Amino acid sequence: MKDGVNGVALGVFIFFFVAVTAVGFLAARWRRAENEQSLDEWGLGGRSFGTWITWFLLGGDLYTAYTFVAVPAAVYAAGAAGFFAVPYTILVFPLIFTFLPRLWSVSHRHGYVTTSDFVRGRFGSKGLSLAVAVTGILATMPYVALQLVGIQAVLDVMGVGGGADTHWFMKDLPLLIAFGVLAAYTYSSGLRAPALIAFVKDTLIYLVIAVAIIYIPIKLGGFDEIFAKADAKFTTAGAGGLLPPAAGQWTYATLALGSAMALFMYPHSITATLSSKNREVIRRNTTILPLYSLMLGLLALLGFMAIAAGVKVDNGQLAIPQLFEDMFPDWFAGVAFAAIGIGALVPAAIMSIAAANLFTRNIYKDFIRPDATPAQETRVSKLVSLLVKVGALAFVLTMDKTVAINFQLLGGIWILQTFPALVGGLFTRWFHRWALLAGWAVGMAYGTLAAYGVASPTQKHFGGSSADIPGIGEIGYIGMTAFVLNALVTVVLTFVLKATKTPDGIDETTPSDYTADAGDPGVTPNLPPATATATH
Repeated sequence: MKDGVNGVALGVFIFFFVAVTAVGFLAARWRRAENEQSLDEWGLGGRSFGTWITWFLLGGDLYTAYTFVAVPAAVYAAGAAGFFAVPYTILVFPLIFTFLPRLWSVSHRHGYVTTSDFVRGRFGSKGLSLAVAVTGILATMPYVALQLVGIQAVLDVMGVGGGADTHWFMKDLPLLIAFGVLAAYTYSSGLRAPALIAFVKDTLIYLVIAVAIIYIPIKLGGFDEIFAKADAKFTTAGAGGLLPPAAGQWTYATLALGSAMALFMYPHSITATLSSKNREVIRRNTTILPLYSLMLGLLALLGFMAIAAGVKVDNGQLAIPQLFEDMFPDWFAGVAFAAIGIGALVPAAIMSIAAANLFTRNIYKDFIRPDATPAQETRVSKLVSLLVKVGALAFVLTMDKTVAINFQLLGGIWILQTFPALVGGLFTRWFHRWALLAGWAVGMAYGTLAAYGVASPTQKHFGGSSADIPGIGEIGYIGMTAFVLNALVTVVLTFVLKATKTPDGIDETTPSDYTADAGDPGVTPNLPPATATATH
């Protein structure tokens, strides 16, 4: 690490940061609606985004600063096992092709803003809707925190904030400034801000990776030399080389599959999806989003390059920023740091908006103030989005960064438990609402307790997301085991409850809702969802 502040890199970083801040505030005037006081406008961008805006928005949403830092950091620390993120992003796109257009259609027809809106309307259960909403908020909070961790990693490598003896306020002041800017333009512009900034963010990321994948190997003597040094490191460490051991194959496979199933259960993924102007935009995006998977594969290779370059860091999250500072000219290191920093702003904004929408529509409106007007909903959502970011900032400033990462892994286990209610509900009404709620509770309880029992070198509890799979004797992803238990309980209880003729909720949707498109007869955009007459 270079001594002192890297002034050139910091100057370039600040230039891009100021530029995207201006874009964020100007976004409030982009496609401005006559009535901006509704969640459709502030939280979904007026449901008006076309193919390319949606592609950049989803890409900016899914491929975050955490992705940029953590995926190659995992390869740096664990070898090829860190590549699990590549197959899971390949698996996810055929999966979402089957259900996202259906979710868009029914949400467009009924004015649903969140997944919990759909669950309440489909199963006539405010209780189940509340469970999905709370899960989404809990899973999103540490995810927002990790975006701030990404910014902090870049600031640390640039030497901003002082040393260990610096007063905490001065040390964290740059992060506080970044947080303040993010909070201000999100409050002002809503989803339009990250939609515009995503263009800048993704352009920078593609540029940095294209340069890195060519420039750095040339400086290090080629990929043969890179792989040889990485293999030597893992062989010396007793890991058996680059490839993960046979004992890790179940973990790798279940983690990839579970992550693929969970990705579009996250509220921010759905928020970006529902902002599209028609269902064909969603279908096209599932075919072109895999371009990001190609980028991710190249990005992961940076972990091996960091090994070959001799990067030594106490915190693995600093490996790639440090690689950039060591290998690039200062000015281009600033561009790379800006890509990571802006890569944090886009998803953090969308995540805070998504969590706020869940609270507003499925807690505040359903249980606190059912007669809230659209303007009141928008005001509450804006305020809650600020609280979400404040909570994430407090999390980052008061806890070890490893804790933030492990709680994000726990969030992945939790959010996967909403899969039966959301995806199952998009294709069938057979599941009983009480069975879905019981299955969710079992999955949440098992996943949390199993994760609590996992230790790591830095934590006694919640030290990872893999544990023994009961009855199989292999180590696998806890989220998938919890999901299987969730599904079994849901199916068995549905049979029992239907056999005993236990009253079910009222479904406010119809079969035609799931294939409706913008402009179809009977489709009324921006219609507030009806209140289910049967609740639980």
